[in-house]
Amino acid sequence: MEILLYLVGIVFMLIGLGLSIGLHEIGHLVPAKLFGVRVGQYMIGFGPRLWSKRIGETEYGFKALPVGGFISMSGMYPASDGKPVRGLFGSLVQDARSANDETIADGAEDRVFYRLPVWKRIIVMLGGPVMNLILAVVIFTVLASGIGLQQGTTTIAGVTECVLPAGTTQTECAAGDPASPAAEAGVLPGDVLVSIDGQRVADFADATEIVQASPGKTLDMVVSRDGEDVHLSITPITAERTLTDAGGQPRLDEDGEQIVAEVGYVGMSAQMGFVPQPLGTGAEMAGQNVARVGELIVQLPVKLWDVGVSLVTGTERDPDGPLSVVGVGRLAGEVAATDAPILDRFVVLLSLLGSLNIALFVFNLIPLLPLDGGHVVVALWDGIRRAWAKLFRRPPPAPVDATRLVPLTVVVAVVLIAMGALLMIADVVNPVNLFQ
Repeated sequence: MEILLYLVGIVFMLIGLGLSIGLHEIGHLVPAKLFGVRVGQYMIGFGPRLWSKRIGETEYGFKALPVGGFISMSGMYPASDGKPVRGLFGSLVQDARSANDETIADGAEDRVFYRLPVWKRIIVMLGGPVMNLILAVVIFTVLASGIGLQQGTTTIAGVTECVLPAGTTQTECAAGDPASPAAEAGVLPGDVLVSIDGQRVADFADATEIVQASPGKTLDMVVSRDGEDVHLSITPITAERTLTDAGGQPRLDEDGEQIVAEVGYVGMSAQMGFVPQPLGTGAEMAGQNVARVGELIVQLPVKLWDVGVSLVTGTERDPDGPLSVVGVGRLAGEVAATDAPILDRFVVLLSLLGSLNIALFVFNLIPLLPLDGGHVVVALWDGIRRAWAKLFRRPPPAPVDATRLVPLTVVVAVVLIAMGALLMIADVVNPVNLFQ
């Protein structure tokens, strides 16, 4: 059964990856067609063709390796002038120009990508990453507002019998230990918090905030018990406690240390549950993920070096480091096979898929060819040259011939392939383990 669940997790992530790639390419396809560009192919995957069908002038299909996708637009670059290209990388440039020329169909010379206004070219190239961002926001909105984030609810899970000093290793109450305020007040497991000090509480975080701000102050607390409201008086004591967030996790300072402060304390804990959040929370979560992925990309050379070191030495990998598709699939399988409620596992899988789309969004914005960000830079440079010529009343310059950047593009592609190979090997030999 565990193996079956593991496979279900992998299949879920493969389907999600395929959907993400498909929507990414649709983000390019739709504006390209709206702007009149001839699109010859829309393909999911690379390598040998598995299936395809031509609809109108476009061939739609799937290829064997589901690690990406592409659309083939007519005339990504200006047509070549037929003159041979000399130099060390001349043959690469010539091959790129020949391949580009083949996409320009007879009679459709005016339906080429490079003739579009700069702003339209940018929209076409940003359409793919933006689709991944939109999908991520939808996923995180479903998680946060549809299902809810796991945090303390208003239902009391347990009441501490006595007050134990912060940081103590003592696990049981001794004879001289003072009773906790919650125990003295008569709070019982299963009680549902209604209000504290006249303020209605929506979750345990609300109750904690009121209690921590009221050491030594007697508070009127209303709980629902067996369907009836019960009024209790409770007086929080002053105690050193580790501050926690809404999810019950310790809050950390700038140095990564847990924040300990003197606050009001009563000695009760909450049942954890999925609490729906405001509608904008999903967008906030996506924004936080964008920032984290951005930081990871900035630190990517160091992170890749650490992955290589861990691969050679067998040391534990950084769980916040980069992963390949293989690594994401393994994590999905492990999540699906864990001994946890189905909803909990589904939430983690959806979160992984949302994070994957954020990674696709940010990574494709890197301003290097062959990534989408590189094409945006080419379009912007073309626009700057044209604006400069117009400003000084000069003839419009020839369109930017990005085939001259093929050597750089090849270098970037080789680096990306090498990076992918390193991560795939590491994810097989020394995978990230989040469940130790």
